[in-house]
Amino acid sequence: MVDWTDAERSAILGLWGKISVDEIGPQALARLLIVSPWTQRHFSTFGNLSTPAAIMGNPAVAKHGRTVMHGLDRAVQNLDDIKNAYTALSVMHSEKLHVDPDNFRVLADVLTIVIAAKFGAAFTPEIQATWQKFMKVVVAAMGSRYF
Repeated sequence: MVDWTDAERSAILGLWGKISVDEIGPQALARLLIVSPWTQRHFSTFGNLSTPAAIMGNPAVAKHGRTVMHGLDRAVQNLDDIKNAYTALSVMHSEKLHVDPDNFRVLADVLTIVIAAKFGAAFTPEIQATWQKFMKVVVAAMGSRYF
């Protein structure tokens, strides 16, 4: 369990309220697949991932990016118990999908970059610090069922 200050809760909820899942999710996942090509092995059913343009225009990448962001909404809605809220997702990613848990950290970093690019100066150092704390909690929850 993580203790959130009122300011941190407000920052997370305020930022989340401004994020377009349909925009940020596809951008973040596409960027992940481009800058960390080893992650593509988990998406072999997505079709053509051979070039940055193919990845950016791939509807399966966009759809899964939205899915990831909807999953992140689960953490926003369960700030006081993110670990338990992510139990099933952690089990699925560890036991069925065999995703290297470090990939969650990489995706969190990429997502932070995409959000910073979108919001510019409004993504203040204070908001960024809170967002990164939040993402570290999510990453830990996603990796919690790995043995």
